[in-house]
Amino acid sequence: MSYFMTDLSGASVKEPDEATMRTILDTLADADDEHPDVSLTHESGWSLSAFPSGELLWLLWENLDEADTTPRQIAGVPQDEVLRLFELLATGDTAEIDRLAGG
Repeated sequence: MSYFMTDLSGASVKEPDEATMRTILDTLADADDEHPDVSLTHESGWSLSAFPSGELLWLLWENLDEADTTPRQIAGVPQDEVLRLFELLATGDTAEIDRLAGG
C-alpha cells in the first residue's frame, strides 16, 4: 500500500517509517498561520492532518477523493496517539480512526 506524509513546508515524504513520522510530528512546535499542519495520506484517499493545540493536537479526518465525505475532527489527542493513528492509516486500517472521529 502506498502513502505519503506532508511536512510543515508542504514537502512530501513517500512512505516514511515511524522515526520519520515522529520527526515530522515534532515540527508542529514550529507551526504558524501559513504552515499550520502535517498530514498523512493513504492511496485510498483518506487523510489525517494534525494541528497543534497547546500540548495536545487536534486532527482532521477526511477522504480527499470523495467529495461527499464530510471532514471530521478529533480533538485533544496526545502526539503518541497521533503517531499510532498515522501508522494505522499507513497500513490502510481506517476503522479505528473512523471510530474515534465519530464515524
